Amino acid sequence: MAVDAAILSAIGRNEVPPTLRLYRWDPPCISLGYSQPYADLDQDLLRTRGWEVVRRPTGGRAILHTDELTYAVIGPKSDPRLKGGLLQSYRRLSSALSSSLKILGLPVEIHSGKNPDANNQPVCFENPSDFEITVEGKKIIGSAQARKKKGILQHGTLPLVGDLSRITQVLQYSTPDHKDQAAALLLQKASTVESVLKREVSWEESAQAFKIGFQNALNVILTESNLVPSEWETAQQLVQAQFGNPDWTKQI
Repeated sequence: MAVDAAILSAIGRNEVPPTLRLYRWDPPCISLGYSQPYADLDQDLLRTRGWEVVRRPTGGRAILHTDELTYAVIGPKSDPRLKGGLLQSYRRLSSALSSSLKILGLPVEIHSGKNPDANNQPVCFENPSDFEITVEGKKIIGSAQARKKKGILQHGTLPLVGDLSRITQVLQYSTPDHKDQAAALLLQKASTVESVLKREVSWEESAQAFKIGFQNALNVILTESNLVPSEWETAQQLVQAQFGNPDWTKQI
């Protein structure tokens, strides 16, 4: 999370070009939306599982990051692929995500129509928002944006394999029955790549599809590179002050 935020900071200083970052998580980690209450988590069960916790620089609800590909798109507001309002940029990037997933063979659709309950649930994948990607009505990729004065960060997650309902095991619910109901509902409303394609898709195959899909949909040429020194320095500072700081993570 610190690296995503550091790239956004460098974009704001005109130090780096628009960036597509593809990554994965080790160890498994719960990420909370920027304004999501830390009290949504059951601390005892988190320790039992050995899962980490981080607060994202973007909004939305809780996500369990494991067995997935995570993407981040960071660029200036002046970039033609990102300019305009939230929904305009979201729509353009959704076309790139859709293109990427179709390369993998997923029969995806772009969800339209705002869901009034999306922000009232503790789990991100329970409901699709405007312009998010679905397969047969189930959410397949979840995304969120942070918009700064000069730059935009959108990142999201594509679950490749595994039991999506695992996240409910470390969230607070009023009763055990409510937790069981939430787990069942999540499986009804979200899906993994493996469950749709009936085969396991590797992170490497998914990343290659994202590279091709984004190039084709957004008419860009991607060049692989490492973080510049100022991005690394900012990321390290943000780990200490925010994303790796338990007091900052628990502030809400």
